[in-house]
Amino acid sequence: MRQRLQVLDDFFLQYRYRYVIGVIILIVVDALQLVVPRLLGNMTDAFREGALTKQGLLHYIFIIIGVALLVAVGRYFWRIYILGTARLLDYNLRNKFFAHLETLSADFFNRHKTGELMAHATNDIHAVRHAFGSGVTLMVDAVFLSIATVSIMLTTIDTRLVLLGLLPLPFLTLVVIGFSKVIHSRFLKVQEAFAGLTDFVQENLSGIRVVKSFVQEETELARFRQSNEKLVSSNMHLVRIWGLFGPLVQYLAGLSFVIVLGYGGKLVILGDVSLGDFVAFTGYLGMATWPMMAIGWVVNTIQRGMASMDRLNLIFQVKPKITDHEDTVDIPGIEGQIEFRNLTFKYPDAASPALCGITLTIPKGMTLGILGRTGSGKSTLTDLLLRVYDPSPGELWIDGIDITKLPLATLRRDIGYVPQDSFLFSTSIGRNIAFAGDEFSREEVEQAAELAGVRDDIQEFPDGFDTLIGERGVTLSGGQKQRVAIARALIKDPRILILDDCFSAVDTGTEEKILRSLRGIRRGRTTILISHRISTLKEADEIIVLDEGRIIEMGNHESLVAAGGLYAEIHEGQLLEAELNSDKET
Repeated sequence: MRQRLQVLDDFFLQYRYRYVIGVIILIVVDALQLVVPRLLGNMTDAFREGALTKQGLLHYIFIIIGVALLVAVGRYFWRIYILGTARLLDYNLRNKFFAHLETLSADFFNRHKTGELMAHATNDIHAVRHAFGSGVTLMVDAVFLSIATVSIMLTTIDTRLVLLGLLPLPFLTLVVIGFSKVIHSRFLKVQEAFAGLTDFVQENLSGIRVVKSFVQEETELARFRQSNEKLVSSNMHLVRIWGLFGPLVQYLAGLSFVIVLGYGGKLVILGDVSLGDFVAFTGYLGMATWPMMAIGWVVNTIQRGMASMDRLNLIFQVKPKITDHEDTVDIPGIEGQIEFRNLTFKYPDAASPALCGITLTIPKGMTLGILGRTGSGKSTLTDLLLRVYDPSPGELWIDGIDITKLPLATLRRDIGYVPQDSFLFSTSIGRNIAFAGDEFSREEVEQAAELAGVRDDIQEFPDGFDTLIGERGVTLSGGQKQRVAIARALIKDPRILILDDCFSAVDTGTEEKILRSLRGIRRGRTTILISHRISTLKEADEIIVLDEGRIIEMGNHESLVAAGGLYAEIHEGQLLEAELNSDKET
């Protein structure tokens, strides 16, 4: 248990007094409730003996009303201190979970679906909150009331009657122990089914345009029904055992009343027990029965919470693979010189290397063009430069420092990266461009948009830079999304600018306009252009051609065309394609 809750140590250290105060108030409230059965017993005996006067009756009534008022006030405060603290736990755990996800490396998200992680952040954390809110309350109630009522009954009422009334308790304990393990395992299956359903819905809604374009609504609805039925089936599997558990507990508790009514009534008739003591005893037995039934709720709530905590701990135990090393060099920033020294890299689960023997020097301020077929290793180079994956020590250097020794925050801050698949957030265009920080002014945002060739498009929107875009920027065209992403990279004023095939969704005229505006920006900073278009690369200072992870050609545009290799072949094909398109338009 201690290890299971280790991730919450700091929370319990900070808020332990709130729980302590809440539990103390709860115990006081429970103790006050123990007064009422005794008062009713005394009042019954006084009435039977003819000693209950009108003044005495009012005295009992005012005491009971006073106790009820104190109980009401106490209940308010223990709810604030116990259930309210559980809400703070929910807040703390969710923040900690999200912050942990932000530290994890890219391969973690390649192996875990978004819907599954969302289920952890919602359903699992919700179950943990209930365990430390309602679960704590029920547990304190059950333990204190059980001990207190049994102690009072044994010291004030006929021992034979008490022992017979409590006879079902050992059987109740055996039932709880047997059912708790089954409930735990079945609840884990419920959470897994919920995660599967969440993931299916998230993925389907994200790809709704693909679903509609292929007219697969009915097929996807059928798949959803299957996932939904699996969740219902898992819940029913749990409910069946829980549905048996509750009535069985109540049945065992009800046996106590049967025994008390039979044997206790006989003792009252024989005069061995006073009527008042019998009334008080039935009241205490009723209070003792509640903890018996509450044990079921306690077990269910705690088991669910612990099952969810186990699932969360599986995520918390994952350590980021890409981190700052102990020998990290503390530098204010990078200048931009890049050097690959016989770099070979293989993805963890791949059969063959993605890059082989890459040896290349990119001086500060140089523009490098990279051309290659799909799967040739172009994007792998950028992943290594951004330390999405780590190369082997000594194979990739920036400013003469092994990249694995550079601080991650500094490295990524000084690199501007624009991927082919531009991801935009569901906020305003201006905030998307200024995503790298809150310090950028509106003038800087507009200037970056101008350099990216998207300012005029933005100003045509009714709200300009304050226009809200849909999920993943769905309200923008593909070309607009890419240009906004370029602006987001440029506003950082990075020392290394990587443009990974980010002109694929714009026409050649817009591409030429953007490249023209970037000429001034490229001066003094290292730029890497990755593209399948020769028109994008031809002005680069140097161009490399990748094939199956190896550099097979290197030079400028003119020398590569003259060499008659793969570059020249692709160039000739694109010239022919452009000529054919021109003929069609005329």
